[in-house]
Amino acid sequence: MSDKSFLDWPFFDAEHHRLAAELDAWAGRELAPIAAATGDDVDAACKAFVAKLAQGGWLDHVVPAAFGGARPVLDVRSLCLIRETLARHEGLADFSFAMQGLGSGPITLFGEDDLKSEFLPAVRGGAKIAAFALSEPDAGSDVAAIATTARAEGGDYVLDGEKTWISNGGIADFYVVFARTGGVPGTRGLSAFVVDAEAPGIEIAERIELIAPHPLAWLRFDGCRVPASRLLGAPGDGFKIAMATLDIFRSTVGAAALGMARRALDAALRRASSRQLFGAPLAELQMIQGKLADMALAVDASALLVYRAAWDKDGGAQRVTRQASMAKLHATEAAQRVIDDAVQIHGGLGVVAGHPVERLYREIRALRIYEGASEVQKVIIARQALADFAAGQEEDGDG
Repeated sequence: MSDKSFLDWPFFDAEHHRLAAELDAWAGRELAPIAAATGDDVDAACKAFVAKLAQGGWLDHVVPAAFGGARPVLDVRSLCLIRETLARHEGLADFSFAMQGLGSGPITLFGEDDLKSEFLPAVRGGAKIAAFALSEPDAGSDVAAIATTARAEGGDYVLDGEKTWISNGGIADFYVVFARTGGVPGTRGLSAFVVDAEAPGIEIAERIELIAPHPLAWLRFDGCRVPASRLLGAPGDGFKIAMATLDIFRSTVGAAALGMARRALDAALRRASSRQLFGAPLAELQMIQGKLADMALAVDASALLVYRAAWDKDGGAQRVTRQASMAKLHATEAAQRVIDDAVQIHGGLGVVAGHPVERLYREIRALRIYEGASEVQKVIIARQALADFAAGQEEDGDG
């Protein structure tokens, strides 16, 4: 990567500098052979990446130190640096790392110690693959519309309903499932459960194919019995659990987009410097220079927003919903533009199947949708801005 100056920004400490350098070198050695060996077998690739990430010690960063992790609490700057670096090298490796964190995050934040002891060391060691099951056919960004139910029966809960767009669906060993308990409407009636993939009553209804292949599935729950001990927090805490988890991991989606954008920018700079057009390098054309300038600006702006959000969270902020939404929104939208410009600069080569910028073009698109689509992020940001303004007006006596 040509530009590493962002690591000198005041968001990072010496441990982050070491992490970024070691991971970049490790990823350059270890990831490409896995991708080559597994070919088009996405399930096998993701399982292999999880195992390799565990072996390298990188999954230490998705669990707290009490359960074998790297730090006492999850360090969002480390998570972002890891996702940015992995996404720049290999998209499926980033996906595999991210899902180990997102899928186990609710357990880290809200699980009892027995539950943490059962799952977190296994996630860290690659023995269990994690998944986060929130979305439904009619409830994605609108979490309040979740229809899956969980009714108490004896010492268990019985789950009925469907989940879709579930990453790691079909290869996960467990799912954190959000369901409605007690008949309470809206977000107040949601609860979260840890459900074993082999539990009776859960099935993979359909595997979903994407333009950039990932393990994704439609899940069906039909009388799926879950012990009450697998409830996270208290009944009705589901929305709080989901939002607290996303507060940590939403910024990392922006970081992954940033990594993809950096790779696209590097590829564009290399192409523009080496490609001859009308007897001179392509880079001498002012139109190309304009594109490169816009791309570099977009990358730096995204990095500032991503690492500002991560720094705020690591600094002790209880909620960083606004900052994380800004980071995710800007970084994913900007990466789409950067990658599109990289394809344009490569000309016909940029749309050849398997070329790095062609792969990036397919891989970036989903990031503008999952963990809250761009339009939803705008709603979140606007609502927070309005709330902050109203609070300021009251403090100033202008209400």
